[in-house]
Amino acid sequence: MPEIIFDCCVLSNFALSGSLHIIKKLYANSSYLTNFVAAENLRGILSGHNKLASVNETIKEGWIKEIALKGEKEKALFTTLSVSLGFGESSSIAIAKTRGYIFACDDRAARREADLLAVKLTGTIGIIIKTVKKKVISSQEADVILNHMIASGFYSPVSSIKNLL
Repeated sequence: MPEIIFDCCVLSNFALSGSLHIIKKLYANSSYLTNFVAAENLRGILSGHNKLASVNETIKEGWIKEIALKGEKEKALFTTLSVSLGFGESSSIAIAKTRGYIFACDDRAARREADLLAVKLTGTIGIIIKTVKKKVISSQEADVILNHMIASGFYSPVSSIKNLL
């Protein structure tokens, strides 16, 4: 399975809907988040979104690893990207670019920057579709999860996964 690095929004969608198990089934031991994304997640927990604590559990369990920027190339790219993006997105893109990871993000501006850098992309909807195609969950289960995500604040571009298959 290819390495994948998550932005806070994608992880939040799965955590708040109680469906991090989907990420585990697809990407266990090849999943990463930066220390900046971990800090954003902590800020969410402290502001009352208690279900986000499940992201911390994944780190403790070890199937999502928290990593930091390393090397001048990553740090320089992070600095450049930070002019227009948040630290979570900037650090994730910098690592994805230099290490060849897939970047999981729903933010339009961050996806545009990643695309300009030829970073492979996925997002919440792409991950859900992949789980259905790999028969991890049914299309009906996918729509239930998507509805939970929408109820938790996800601004989904679609109302049904079934329509995309």
